Amino acid sequence: MIHVEGKVGTFSVSVQVGSVAGPQYETVEALVDTGATYGVLPASTLRSLGVQPVERYQFELADDRVVEYEVGHARLRLNGRERIVLVVFGPEGVTPLLGATTLELFGLAVDPVHKKLVPVRGLLK
Repeated sequence: MIHVEGKVGTFSVSVQVGSVAGPQYETVEALVDTGATYGVLPASTLRSLGVQPVERYQFELADDRVVEYEVGHARLRLNGRERIVLVVFGPEGVTPLLGATTLELFGLAVDPVHKKLVPVRGLLK
């Protein structure tokens, strides 16, 4: 079951994050943000779970600044399912985010009226 916490125009979901190899997970409340490409977590959280950076990407922020952060692969549990996803090693204090590609990998879309995630069919057209 997805736990949803309502906010003005947005909502958060409870997800478990862990390394690809390890059995240790941490539960976090992540803001659903379809304007973000990938999921973001504080770098210290990811490193404490054993998630390793694999390269650096450039990102454009809402204020038009361009920054560079490390990215790596993490195991994410959401709504009773698991996926290996690309995550951004964000700065300390960053709000954990679930971005568009993570939602797509889980086959989920945003229902903004009811502030929840809903399953969607994949396309093979």
